[in-house]
Amino acid sequence: MNELLNTEVIFLIGANTTEAHPVTGYRIKQAVRNGRKLIVADPRKIELAKYADIWLRQRPGTDIALINGLAHVILRDDLWDRKFVADRSEGFDEWREIVEQYNPKRVEQITGVKAELLEEAARMFGQAERASIVYAMGITQHISGTQNVLSLANLAILTGNVGKEGAGVYPLRGQNNVQGACDMGGLPNYYPGYQLVESEESREKFAKFWGVELPEKVGLTVTDMMDAAYAGEIKAMYIMGENPVLSDPDANHVIEALKNLDFLVVQDIFMTETAELAEVVLPGASFAEKTGTFTNTERRIQRVRQAISLRGNSKPDSEIIVALANKMGHAWSYPRGPVEIMEEIARCTPSYAGISFDRLETRGIQWPCPSPDHPGTPFLHKDTFTRGKGKFHAVHYMPAAEEPDEEYPLLLTTGRNLYQFHTGSMSRRSKLERMRPEELMMIHPNTAREYKLKDKDYVQVESRRGEVQTKIQVTDHIPPGMVFLTFHYKETPTNRLTINATDPVSNIPELKICGVRIKKIKPSLISK
Repeated sequence: MNELLNTEVIFLIGANTTEAHPVTGYRIKQAVRNGRKLIVADPRKIELAKYADIWLRQRPGTDIALINGLAHVILRDDLWDRKFVADRSEGFDEWREIVEQYNPKRVEQITGVKAELLEEAARMFGQAERASIVYAMGITQHISGTQNVLSLANLAILTGNVGKEGAGVYPLRGQNNVQGACDMGGLPNYYPGYQLVESEESREKFAKFWGVELPEKVGLTVTDMMDAAYAGEIKAMYIMGENPVLSDPDANHVIEALKNLDFLVVQDIFMTETAELAEVVLPGASFAEKTGTFTNTERRIQRVRQAISLRGNSKPDSEIIVALANKMGHAWSYPRGPVEIMEEIARCTPSYAGISFDRLETRGIQWPCPSPDHPGTPFLHKDTFTRGKGKFHAVHYMPAAEEPDEEYPLLLTTGRNLYQFHTGSMSRRSKLERMRPEELMMIHPNTAREYKLKDKDYVQVESRRGEVQTKIQVTDHIPPGMVFLTFHYKETPTNRLTINATDPVSNIPELKICGVRIKKIKPSLISK
């Protein structure tokens, strides 16, 4: 994050950092105050649009066309890094054939961004010696999410903004320690350290390490699990620290899926909406009650130290898991607790091989850290890519799974606000609740007039999957024909509206776009 202060140009797309990633948002503001240039691409007038040198207000879901258009201009005006492309990439010619189709006028027709503004942004980015691309779930939560990310990688390789300090691609993680969970194999197709389940070598390694037989097939993603539970193909589920009743798309479908299970276990620190459906609730401990590590969005492994005593019958997650394993007949034992667990991680995960609690005592370390004397790796791909040469991927713009139509004429997009976090299970039990105690759906003044609505009116929002009620906020921060909701509030469970169409590669659902309709209602009709 601190490298953002050393970059020349920041291209922010699909990320409302001042609300969803405040530390990063502060760094971007600081960089702008220090004279760095900022390009913001977002359909909404987010706070950083006021700080931006250029604001590209693209239509939702048209990111690939916009990014290909930037690359088109950089190529046309000879602003690309020819040496970097020649020495460290492949697939350039095939990709170039695609990008040449995205001239500024065509991009304007698709995205709504003026051709002249697109060209100005491309020149600003292309002329920089060091430029950074910052993105989050506004890029990934689409059926084209993988393609969106590949298009950003193409732009970084084209301009040589990889493998050097103050440059690169910044994928912002959505929650604390998501990076660490993925690093530890919390994905259906990886063992710890991104060692493939389908690799015979990896399977043999971990089978020997753990002393068990391991399956050859990858597991299911969250979306697949819910579909399988709904169909009766999964009979039991164990959910830890997650509240899919509010956070997952097509929430009515999720609720029915969980109710269809024979047995549901939820492990959490509060009685969430999901925990209320469980046969057994296991009381986990909060971050302040346990010892361990978190790995943040910049791959930095950091110590967490117990600050308060355990409350009630709660236990740290690792102790619960070990106790369950022993009940199931496995002889798991960690007499030295998290210290010993970290030692096991270092033995089986090459990127963590040099990590220990002692080394983390005074500062965090960024992986890969392959040995105890290695200082860690502040930025990746310095001399080479993991795969050898960086690959250009030819990607085309594709429309969303569900666009507005006559029946559902408004486009719904979702996100977060500064004063609540995720499904509110923690923030709504804190003093932050006073700052934003209820949902306020953003709607443009022109759209509000069309529906005879005024600020603070109540509406019912309907999609093909469900309906919710909410108070509205009339603002030009949202474009006409679009509405914006967060998913923080159980009184307005926004994800009852969203679609569970997924990216075919990552299986991430398209939470950012679906069609809705609205009608004015009386406050007394709001469901509690």
